[in-house]
Formats: sequence, structure tokens, C-alpha cells
Amino acid sequence: MTFGDVFSLSQANLWRTRLRTFLTTLGVVIGIGALVSMVSFGSGMQRNVTETFREHDLFRTIEVLPGGDGLERTAGGDLESIRDVRPLDDDALESIRALDGVEIAFPEVRFPVAVRLDGEEAKTTLQAMPAAMGTSKPFDDLPYGAFFSSDDAPAVVVSQRVLGELGIAIEGEAEARRSAADTLRPLAADEILGRELEIVTSVLDEQRIVSGIATGGILSGDLPLRQEVVSLTIVGIQTRPTGFQAMRLAGGLLAPPGTVEKIPRIGFSSVWELLDGDGDGGGYPAIHVRARTAGDVEGISEEIEAMALNAVTLSDQLDDFRRGFLIMDTILGAIGAVALIVAALGITNTMVTSILERTREIGIMKALGGTEGEIRAVFLVEAGTIGIVGGALGLLLGWGVTRIANVVANAYLRPEGFAAVDLFHLPLWLIAGAVGFSVLVSLIAGVYPAGRAARVDPVRALRHD
Repeated sequence: MTFGDVFSLSQANLWRTRLRTFLTTLGVVIGIGALVSMVSFGSGMQRNVTETFREHDLFRTIEVLPGGDGLERTAGGDLESIRDVRPLDDDALESIRALDGVEIAFPEVRFPVAVRLDGEEAKTTLQAMPAAMGTSKPFDDLPYGAFFSSDDAPAVVVSQRVLGELGIAIEGEAEARRSAADTLRPLAADEILGRELEIVTSVLDEQRIVSGIATGGILSGDLPLRQEVVSLTIVGIQTRPTGFQAMRLAGGLLAPPGTVEKIPRIGFSSVWELLDGDGDGGGYPAIHVRARTAGDVEGISEEIEAMALNAVTLSDQLDDFRRGFLIMDTILGAIGAVALIVAALGITNTMVTSILERTREIGIMKALGGTEGEIRAVFLVEAGTIGIVGGALGLLLGWGVTRIANVVANAYLRPEGFAAVDLFHLPLWLIAGAVGFSVLVSLIAGVYPAGRAARVDPVRALRHD
């Protein structure tokens, strides 16, 4: 028999028992659908993280932390705290700026504030950001307005999330937050840009402190604080963050460092800063460095480490993420493979049952000169056909499930103020691998039935009822 004869005979056999063939194929479809949907979730997560790093130019970013871990081991082997950790002060900042390959270096300065606009108030975080960052991603292409042009401009870039907390939605995007549409006022971006935003901070009230000391009631009643209000012009609006966006450079409000320095405020952002150190307040929690190219990052990191400081590159973190995603993909793939293994057992069962029903037919084929190889090929082609059809339909099922799951997930994320994100990704290797794996498993499942059919004794088969 030619291969065409083998193929035609196998397809006729499948069609003759089409109900059984359909149910067996359905098992493969469900198995491949489960495998594809689970692995595509892990692939989508990895793609989103990688794209976020690339879109925000984070492969050129280094985060510098104070040197040392604050611990040393005593002669007895116990750990105790030490105080010789190198702080991130202005000297360290200037040394980092002088390194070859450093484009921008600035300290992390952020503190909580309240903001007021049109009688509404919201609480958020104000972060100092140099104007030079306006030429780097993602600040070089704000969706509305532009980044501030100087380090002393009385300007502020506000996030869409803060606007939402102030009861404002930008026209054209209000429907994306339909569940909150009743409480938001849609405004055109031009109606927001150029307006004065009140920044409210708390400062120590020296008068109340002196008065409290004089009366002996300094510890009673409210804290000796008063509010200060500074107005800044809204010059730009940031987009909503995705669920994967790095938040180190994404405060609710961004303002030039010279302007932030003039805003009166308490000199600490948490009670831990009061309990830590000598209270001189001269250090920064971190310094952010932007290299000229991604190739400069490794050299700069080594020089920073040589200064007894800690350099954390997001490229290293991405490698950690990838290892985590590999583990997650393996686990998800193993779960999906269980369903496919169950489907493979169904294929084996179907083929063995088919042998019992077609014993006489097999005997006739052998009596007419059919070889064991040709009979084995008929059953393997049947199993392979189930694998190909089941893999293709399973791929469509997996794709449909991921689309539905993505719509449901975004329906929840959008009202929470996050931009729409595609949680699933079907790369070519997954598409080809799913169908190929389906065919491979089906062929393996058909090996035993095909071998059993090839070994049927033609004399006994012809006598079989």
C-alpha cells in the first residue's frame, strides 16, 4: 500500500466511528486548551514585564543604596549592628555624577502631601525629579502636556490616578472607568493643564511648641503642626500605571528639585527616620542613576560598588524575574500536561477497542498481503490525525479562554485606575509547540495499539466473529 492508501483507510476508519473519534479528540482539545491558556499566562506576564522595562528605559537605570548591610559578625559568631555604613550624602551624589557613562544622577526625595483642586482634596506622594529626565522615557512622551523645562519651575506633573481621586476624568477616557463614571467629572485635558494645584504640607508650629512649653501642656491635645499651602502649575499629566510598572520613578506628583526644596515640610516622611541614625537627616534613602547606554550600566555599577555603596540594576532583577517565570511556566505547563496525559489514555483506549472491533478486517488485510509495518502505519496515522485536529482545535480553545479571561481581568483593573493590559501572550513557539506536543503524545499513545494490531495472527483473525 502507498501512503495515500494508508491515509485514506485510516480516515475512513475514523469516520466510521466518528462519535468515539469525536469524544477522543475532545479530550485532546481540552488538554491542549488547558496547556496553552496556562503557559500563555506565564508568557504574557514575562512579556509585559520586559516591555515595561524597555518602554521606561529601565535597562539604563541603576538604583544606589547605602553601602554595607549594617551588620558584622562578632568573634563568637553572632551578628550585631554596626554604624559604619556609608550614607548616601551630597558627596556620594557628586562622586556618582562624575563617573564616566553617567547621564543623570539624582537623589530620591519624596514625601506625602495633600492636593486640592476645585474644592476636592486627595492625598498622594510628591517626588522631586530633575528636568533632564524629561528627555528620557517615559517622561519624554507624556499623553497630555509636557515635562517641566527647568529645575526651578513652579510646575508639577500629575498622574491620572490623582486626578481620579480629585473627582476628575479626562474626556475620552471616562468610559474606561465606567463603574466610577457617576463620581467623576469628565474634563478635557486642556481644561486641566495650566491650572494651579494646591500642595498642602505639614510643618512644625514653633508658636504652639513655645506656648505648650510655657503652659506645661506640650504633650497634650493635638500635635504642634500647622499646614502650609504652595500652588504649582499643572504642566503635564502622566498616564495610568499598568500592573507591571516600576513605581520607583512614578510618584503621584512630580516636581522640579529646586521647587520641591522650597516647599515647607517636616524633615522626615516616617517615624523610622526619627529612630534611625544620629538624627542629622543628611542622607538620602536612594540615588537614581541613568546611564548613557545600557552597555555602560555594568561598568558604572562596579565603580559604585567600589565606593562601598550598593548598586542595584534592573537588568539583574529582570534575570530574577525570568527565572521565576521559568519556574511558573514549568508548573503551569505540568498542570496542563496532566489533562493531555488523560487524553492520551483515551486515545490508547480508543485504539485498543478499535483493534477488537476490526480484528477480522486486520486478518483480511494480512491475507491480501498487508505487512505488519503497513498495519502499524494505519493505526499511527489515525492517532496522529487525532493529535493534529485536537491540537489545532485546542489551540483555538486556549486562545478563546485567554481572550475571555483578559476581558474579565481588564474590566476589574480599569475601574481601579490601571491601564488596560494583555495578560496572555501566544508566541510562535507556543503555537507550534502545542500542536507538535499534541501530535507527539497522540503518536506515543498509539504505539502500543499499533504494535498489537500488527501482531494479530491472520488465521485467528479470519476466524474471529
